[in-house]
Amino acid sequence: MVRNVEQHYERVDFKGEEWKEAELVRCTFVRCRFVGASLAELSTTGCRFVECDFHGVPLNGSIHTESAFENCRFLEANLFVAKFAACKMTGSDFSKAQMDGLTVQQGDWSYTNLKMAKLTGQNLRGVRFVEADFTGAVLEKADLRKADLSRAQLAGAKLKGADVRGAVVDGVDFRTVDVRGVRMDALQAVSFVRSYGAKVD
Repeated sequence: MVRNVEQHYERVDFKGEEWKEAELVRCTFVRCRFVGASLAELSTTGCRFVECDFHGVPLNGSIHTESAFENCRFLEANLFVAKFAACKMTGSDFSKAQMDGLTVQQGDWSYTNLKMAKLTGQNLRGVRFVEADFTGAVLEKADLRKADLSRAQLAGAKLKGADVRGAVVDGVDFRTVDVRGVRMDALQAVSFVRSYGAKVD
C-alpha cells in the first residue's frame, strides 16, 4: 500500500497511478493532474490540493480528514460514499460528479459549483456554503441546519422536506426557490418575505 508523508508535488501528471487504498499525510499537490489515476478508497489527512484536476477520477470510498481541495476540478468524478470531514473545498467544481452516499462533516464548501448535484437526504449541518452554486441541485430532505448559505444560488433547486432552521440565508434570492415543504425558523421567514419586497418591522 502506498503511504506518502509530507511530500510536495507541483505540476505532476499522475496518470496511470494505482493509489487504491493509499494513505497521504500532510502532502501538498499544486496544479497536479490525476486524470486516469485510480484513487478509490484513498485516505488523506491534512493534505492540500491546489488547482488539481480530478476529471473522471474514481474516488469512491475515499476518506479525507482536514484536507484542502482549493479550486480543484471534480468534473464527472466518482465520489460514491466518499467522506470529507472538516475539509476546505473552496472554489472547487463538482459538475456531473457522482455524489450518491457522500458524507460531509463540517468544513468549508464556499464558492463551489454544485449545479445539479444530487444531495437528497444528505446531512450538511453546519457546513459553510457561502456563494455556493446549487442551481438545479436536488436537496430534498437534506439537513442544512446551521449551515452558512450566505448569497448561495438556489435557483431551481429542489428543497422539499429540507431543514434550514438556524442556517444563515443572507443574500439568498428566495424568489427563485420553491420553498414548499421546507422547514424554516422565524428569522428565515422574515428574509423570505423581504426578498419579495415586503417591509418587516
